[in-house]
Amino acid sequence: MVNQIVLVGRIVKTPELRVTENGKKMSSIVLAVPRNYKNSDGQYDTDFLDCTLWTGVAESTAEYCKTGDLIGVRGRVQTRIIESNDGTKKKKTEIVAEKVNFLSSSHHEE
Repeated sequence: MVNQIVLVGRIVKTPELRVTENGKKMSSIVLAVPRNYKNSDGQYDTDFLDCTLWTGVAESTAEYCKTGDLIGVRGRVQTRIIESNDGTKKKKTEIVAEKVNFLSSSHHEE
């Protein structure tokens, strides 16, 4: 069985590094990935995909990337159940990034 995903897209909002209750560094980003086919209006739709980054991957992405930067993400798809305050449960699907490649040249200029 295989659970591997490769994405190339643009960061929607500059990543912020956070520390979990148990001391692990993490960051959440949304990656805008255009579809490779046109919709009925002749336009390319874009998917906005939630990605979770941990430890070193989270640190380097938060340090070097900002809104609009083009990155490549290799990771896995993960689902989990989130329970809201009113007790309703919802399934959340996200990409857990295992490797991030910085494809924009902007971080090299500093």
